[in-house]
Amino acid sequence: MIAQPEPGEYAPYASGYIALASEYNDIRKLLTELKDITYSTFTAIPEEKGNYTYADGKWTIKQKLAHMIDAERVFAYRAYCIALGDKTAFPGFEQDDYVANANSRTLKNIADEFRAVREANLYFINNLSDEQSTIVGTSSNHSTSVRAILYIMAGHELHHLKLLKERYL
Repeated sequence: MIAQPEPGEYAPYASGYIALASEYNDIRKLLTELKDITYSTFTAIPEEKGNYTYADGKWTIKQKLAHMIDAERVFAYRAYCIALGDKTAFPGFEQDDYVANANSRTLKNIADEFRAVREANLYFINNLSDEQSTIVGTSSNHSTSVRAILYIMAGHELHHLKLLKERYL
């Protein structure tokens, strides 16, 4: 089982995400369960509400889910490369630029993509050794372990699901 990351294995700004995911015992199981929870949550939203935003300057529901996919891809790529010993320092990404075209798609299409991306990532995550999970690389100018990235991935998703329920639905 992949242990929870220790302080120092991730940037301080990620501590909120780590804390959300740390409430669960098994990060692999959590990521597997979240795949279906997130998919069900977004596919239950009527299509006509997909472009809804709760305030000016905030993302639409479609953009929120597209952001979750973008972050998932970035996190998984970083974890994959670090786990394989790649010493590349991975930069941050401009999240607003990445979601720019989301509103032209259907919510169902974006939800299907989320599920497919997570399913693909789970092949890597489920075959990751405990030893690989402790390898540390550089992500957004901070030393970050593979296991921290997995906890950040899950915590980020939990964070956005909470915001969706509190501010959009």
